[in-house]
Amino acid sequence: MFSHLPGVTEVTTPIPNDARNLGSGLIESLRMSLFRRHRWYATAAGITLAYAVVSLTARQGPTLTAFGDLALLLAMLGAAAATLSNSLRRPAEERSFWSLMSLGLLLWACNEAAWCYYEIVLGRHIPDPFFFDIVLFFHLVPMIAAVAWRPDLRKKEGRLHFSTLNFLLLLAWWSFLYAFVVFPHQYVVVNVQLCDLYYDRLYELENGLLLLVLALASFTSSGGWRRLYLNVLGVAAVYGCGARLLDWAVANKSYYSGSLYDVPLVGAIAWFTAAVLSAHEWNLDTDEFRLDPRWKKLIPRLAMLAILSLPVLGFWTLFFDKSPVPSRIFRVFAVLTAMLVLGAFIFLRQFIQDQALMRVLEESRQSYDSQKRLQTQLVQKEKLASLGNLVAGAAHEINHPLSGVLNNVDLLWTQEGLSEEQNVLLRKIATHAQRTRDLVANLLSFAQQNPGEKVPVELNILLSRAAQLLESRYPGGKVRVSLSIAKDFPRVHGNPNQLFQVMVEIIENALDALQDAGGGSLEITARRQGGEAVLQFSDTGPGLREPERVFDPFYTTKPVGKGTGLGLSVVYGVVQDHGGQITCQNKPNGGALFSVRLPAEAATMTAGA
Repeated sequence: MFSHLPGVTEVTTPIPNDARNLGSGLIESLRMSLFRRHRWYATAAGITLAYAVVSLTARQGPTLTAFGDLALLLAMLGAAAATLSNSLRRPAEERSFWSLMSLGLLLWACNEAAWCYYEIVLGRHIPDPFFFDIVLFFHLVPMIAAVAWRPDLRKKEGRLHFSTLNFLLLLAWWSFLYAFVVFPHQYVVVNVQLCDLYYDRLYELENGLLLLVLALASFTSSGGWRRLYLNVLGVAAVYGCGARLLDWAVANKSYYSGSLYDVPLVGAIAWFTAAVLSAHEWNLDTDEFRLDPRWKKLIPRLAMLAILSLPVLGFWTLFFDKSPVPSRIFRVFAVLTAMLVLGAFIFLRQFIQDQALMRVLEESRQSYDSQKRLQTQLVQKEKLASLGNLVAGAAHEINHPLSGVLNNVDLLWTQEGLSEEQNVLLRKIATHAQRTRDLVANLLSFAQQNPGEKVPVELNILLSRAAQLLESRYPGGKVRVSLSIAKDFPRVHGNPNQLFQVMVEIIENALDALQDAGGGSLEITARRQGGEAVLQFSDTGPGLREPERVFDPFYTTKPVGKGTGLGLSVVYGVVQDHGGQITCQNKPNGGALFSVRLPAEAATMTAGA
């Protein structure tokens, strides 16, 4: 426009061909990306439009009827195939959702197949009442259960049982409602007008419940699952409106297969199939199951309400129902049957819930015991560590003057002319000094507990040697030792001297207790348990006075001069150093039981596996 002004020269800058090609390429790429992202929805819209064009242009007759029925049947089977594919290919937590959706679509397809048989094969109108209307009525129940299953929320262990029971409870309740409301007019005392009226109202109630659970799921979900729920909500809304319009057309005798009244139904099925196929590209992640405590009580309260409504309906049937007598009798039996079935489901649900609670309590008890055992082990280690430092210094200080005493006693014994009384005194001094030296040696052994070199150890050989060595010290046959070693008993990685000391100490304590009790038996078993070598020492003695203090340093029940109370403390430290665990307890029928668990050597575990 400025080129027409005086003194103004029009200047045009040509756009390079490369730039034009680049711009057109970007636009084309954007179009292709949008089409690829929404290709299934575009296909669904195309199918719906094509069906509408055929309905508008074709004349009513057998050809249009066949086209309409077969198109609906193929659409339902295609939607069922898509959901079945998802149930096989999607993660495990989604399979129940897609499987229930598939079941609902297959039931729907069964009803449509019956329409095809009557209208195409037999060339007859659909009878009224129609048996497959029952199948059509129940096809929404699995879909309601699928949404109520909430695959977008991560489930706890055992929730699958509750969801299965909830589905069966829902199915039983809707079966009862259909039997109570519709069936008497459908087959007991046939009344087509009332049958159609109550069927439509109950079916609308069922559609409304599906819309409600979809709306709640859409509101409380996020990401890809919200998109999927919103799509299915739109499908259910379109189908509900189309079904209501179709019922109106049937009542006015203006409906025929392939007419425009089937277009919303075709569109709903095509839309649902597009959403199912598009779900492969959506991020369907599961979140933690967070539910308001008030909602957790919803299902039990609904179940209670369903049970309590049955006597009310039975009372109404007996005293206020004006239907024919056969219909009232049938309704009374329907109420009684429903009370038995729903009561059984409620009882089973409570039983499973009680079992789950018992498992939780058992796991809590085991966790508490493990925590208590770990705390005891930590306290024991602290005791041994702190006391070991103290004992090491004291033992070294005592050992020096003690060596001097023994050396002087030896010098005095070498002198001649000592009286008998002096020899007795020297012998007593030497005996007590030697006992003190043994005590100091035990103290140093307890304090140091050096790991030592560890090699593969055959515990069965050490165990047999220790049992034979100690049993020979108790002649007379009053004390018996039995040894049982499993064939697959594994080797362990450890220090053979220290492990031999462990076995000797435990066996010697048990044999001392049996001898003090006047005799008895000690049963030693060695077996593999998982990846551990398990040794058990079970005696028939008097048992342990204080099992919780057995491994405490300086704790002993032996007479003065016979034990220092350090042997089992040293055993405890050796087992801990080898990565194992030692426990003791009194048996219910008397006697003590010591259990030692040591990790099996890796090569032995592989061979055993």
